[in-house]
Amino acid sequence: MRDRRSFLRDSARAVAAAPLILSPAARGANDRPAFGVIGTGGRGRYLNRTFQKLGARCVAVCDVYEPNLESAQRESPTDVKTYVDYRRMLEQKGMDFVVIATPDHQHQPNLTAALDAKLDVYLEKPLSMSLEQSAEMVAAVRRTDRIVQVGMQRRSMPFIRKAKELVDQGALGKITMVKALWNWHFDLPLDNSPLPGKLHWDLFLGPAPKRPLEPRRFRWWRGFWDYSGGNMTDQGTHLMDVVQWFTNSGPPRSAVCQGAIINAPGAEVPNVFCATFEYPEFIATWTLNYRTAYDHDWSIQFQGEKATMVLDRFGYRIYRDPGGSPTPWAQKEKMELVAQEEDRDGPEVHLQNFLDCIRSRREPTCTVETAAAAVAGPHMANLAYLRGKKVTLSPKGEASFS
Repeated sequence: MRDRRSFLRDSARAVAAAPLILSPAARGANDRPAFGVIGTGGRGRYLNRTFQKLGARCVAVCDVYEPNLESAQRESPTDVKTYVDYRRMLEQKGMDFVVIATPDHQHQPNLTAALDAKLDVYLEKPLSMSLEQSAEMVAAVRRTDRIVQVGMQRRSMPFIRKAKELVDQGALGKITMVKALWNWHFDLPLDNSPLPGKLHWDLFLGPAPKRPLEPRRFRWWRGFWDYSGGNMTDQGTHLMDVVQWFTNSGPPRSAVCQGAIINAPGAEVPNVFCATFEYPEFIATWTLNYRTAYDHDWSIQFQGEKATMVLDRFGYRIYRDPGGSPTPWAQKEKMELVAQEEDRDGPEVHLQNFLDCIRSRREPTCTVETAAAAVAGPHMANLAYLRGKKVTLSPKGEASFS
């Protein structure tokens, strides 16, 4: 198990991290670090507003779509500088860190360029587009002294950290199965009508295959393999990270996946799927259905021999196992609720952790190694879906098919 838990770290183990030294810009503006944002869609603008709320100063915003850029400019200080090419933005002096909230296919080049500019980085999830890219990104970070936080905010939420403590204390007993679930119901008419406002299409494509402009590929880029790992890595990164964190596991040994594209004509990625992961000591399933509102939103069920924990947006609840399966009509009465806590947390604490770390130079809550391990299973499941085969991961992090 240990080899699999550390397989992505091993790719960078030979690269010694440089001493952690506060950058000159950060020393000069330690109380109000200056930052720029690459990618100012809905998520990027939220991060911009929240970092400002937490006391940081936005000095630059960048986006390839001018309506997004204009919206971000309005939500920033009047002297903020605007860019359409992130490489030009990274030449701006006086920044302490950069926020990257671009489509998945831009994460590696954005991160590498920010590290070359000697900036700390808050990077949205998922970390990468592939297992190989994950290893490259981990190694790139560890060649520097930069602080990099990946936006998997559940790692910082107090109620989830408390739930983790209870699991570590043995509240559930031996965990035999984990079920991660995400249900949303929305239609995806992939609108291919002309975009309002100017889009710098070549800059959007970046390292992706070159092709003529298709507005639907920009509007719902997560529906296309050129720009993302689809819903599998988008939501799966969040939930599979919690699964592996709570069970003290690395990436799975193997994965299989079935999926379908339902009422989403033109999309390439499944919006309904179920993946099964084999771990050394338990089995996990990861199911997403974007065509139903039943049991709405995310949840993770940890089934142990002593108790079961249900973790979701409402908090956590632990039910004692009655032992010796009861008759179905008595099941609910015998499942005693023994512990619970409501979710009163917000994602701001994860951003605050990053700000604290760029001052202290300590490792953040979600390192690149953590993010690489979290997305490994979803990457394997995508490979299994696309090839129609079981994917097995070697101790060195190499995928094989059977």
